[in-house]
Parts: sequence; C-alpha cells; structure tokens
Amino acid sequence: MPDPAGTTAKELTPTQKAAVALVVMGREVAAEVVKNLSQREIEKLTVEIANLPAVSPILEENVIKECHTIFMARQYIAQGGIDYARGLLEDAMGKTKAAEILSNLEGSLQKTGFEMLKNIEPRQLTNFIQNEHPQTIALLMTQLSPQHASAVLTELSSELQAEVTLRLATMEKISPEILQQLEGALATQFDSSASRDMSVSGGVKTVAAVLNIIDTTTERRIMKILEAEDAELANQIKNMMFVFEDLVLLDDRSMQRVLKEVETKDLAVAMKAASEEVKYKIYSNVSERVASMIREEIEFLGPMRLSDVEGAQQRIVEAVRRLEEEGLIIISGRGGKEDVIV
Repeated sequence: MPDPAGTTAKELTPTQKAAVALVVMGREVAAEVVKNLSQREIEKLTVEIANLPAVSPILEENVIKECHTIFMARQYIAQGGIDYARGLLEDAMGKTKAAEILSNLEGSLQKTGFEMLKNIEPRQLTNFIQNEHPQTIALLMTQLSPQHASAVLTELSSELQAEVTLRLATMEKISPEILQQLEGALATQFDSSASRDMSVSGGVKTVAAVLNIIDTTTERRIMKILEAEDAELANQIKNMMFVFEDLVLLDDRSMQRVLKEVETKDLAVAMKAASEEVKYKIYSNVSERVASMIREEIEFLGPMRLSDVEGAQQRIVEAVRRLEEEGLIIISGRGGKEDVIV
C-alpha cells in the first residue's frame, strides 16, 4: 500500500479505504463489521491492515467522511430509489460529487425485477402485464413513478383501467414476502436474480397522483366507472386530485370563472389559511373593489376554527371540480391533445 502520508483518499483502492476505516473505528466496531464479511473479504482486509503504515489524521478524516457519505447514499437509495438519493446528495454536495458517489455505488447495486420495470417503455410494459391479474398489475404500478404509471394506465383497455384503478385505490400495505415473490417472478423474466425487502401501499393518494397526470378523457372514463362501483371512494380520490392550494395551477381565465361561482364570504374564510401564492392568484384576478371587500371581510371574521376554514376551501375545490367536469375550465398540466387550446 502506498505511504498514506502523501496519499489522498481518492487514490486508495476500496479495500485500502476499508482497512483505514476499520483501524480508525477501533477494535470493537471493527469486530462487528467483520462478522458480516465473507472469508475472502476478511482475508483481503487482513492483508491490507497488516501492511498499513502510519496514517495521517487528514487521510483518516477523509476516508471516514467518504464512508459516511456512501452509507447515507445507500440509505437514501433504500428509502426512495436512485433519483431520490441523487436529489438529496446534489442538494448536500453538488451535482459533480453526487454523480461521483452514485457512480461508485453503481457496481454494487443490483438490478431488481422492480428496478427493471422502471426502464421499460410504457407500451412495452403494458404488453408485458396486460394479461396479468388486475391486482398484480396494480401492485406493479405502485413501484412506478406517477408519470410512468399514468402512461401505462392509458395503454390498458378501458375495462382494465377501471379495475386496476379500483384495486390500486383500495390496496393496503403489502408484506415484504408477497413483494419478494412477485419480484422473484419478474427477476426470472428479466434474467435477474436480485431481491430485496420492500413494503408498499397503494390507496387513494397513489391513484390521485396517477390520475392527476393522465389525460382528461381517460381520467373521466375511469372516474365514471369508479363512481358506479364505489361513489364514496371516487369522491375521496377526487378530493385528493385537486386541493385548495392547487388554485395556483389555474390559468387566469379559469381562475376568474371559478371566482364567479364562489361566495365572497367563503372566499374570505378560505383565504385565512391560504398560502401567499394562492392569495396573490386570487387578488390578481379580481378588481380592486372586490379585493378590498375580501380584505375587509377577512378582518371582520376574526379568529376561526380550522375546520370551518377547511370547509370553505373544500366548497371552492368542489366548484373547481364541477367546472372542470363541465369543460368550462382547464387545470394546468392536465389533459391530452383534445384539451389543448390554440
């Protein structure tokens, strides 16, 4: 091993870094780590430790920092996948360093059956899963991003769209054992032998995230079937699909149309717990006279129960949903080609 006194952590091999880290950690911690290594790994580390000369404090610190960063990166990946880890690492240390860390981890990260699903084009993935049981399809979709899942849902038949959505909305927590069995089947299909513990849930929030992205025609068709099957569930999904703070997604014309449907008092009550962005959106779409009336109403109201404020916000949300269903307004980011205004 090179003399660490003039060596940077970047110049060391992974095994040399591990040797330095174990020495710095102390005998008790090192013993616990070694228990989880294979005989071959222990032999390699023992040789490196035996040949380890005096290590400078700077090199020790750099190696430990790198180990900590790698541990954190693995934890981020386990929590939310590569993209989630990349985002957190980029925020913490910049794009260059984050890319370097993930590149170093890439070789040790095994591709799982679920990981491979994420890289398949929606139409091809639909062809692969369309003959599966709706419950299986719903479970697979929980492993995709909302954008990917919505694209896959669009490709399914009308009947299957509604059935899968219903099962996705009513899905509870799934045990790691069931997921491992399903992933094992996928891994075999994709020539992958990797597996890992997971826990996932569907529910109305998952469905709302998917339907918020899907084109309006497909979304309405699915919701119509869901309403016939389970009106209460369909209403829960609708409530999750558009919330009061989403008013900022409306274009000015749509916002003005909504405001015509809303009582001034409801608007004033709702705005008592609104973000500055929503307040700006509302005030910029009413006349100075109406804006003054709203401000005066808010001052007159005084302290209110949060439940009353949320009730007023919900009535405004219901007005938005009704107007969208009637085709009188458009929510930004929703819809397909038939909804584009030119």
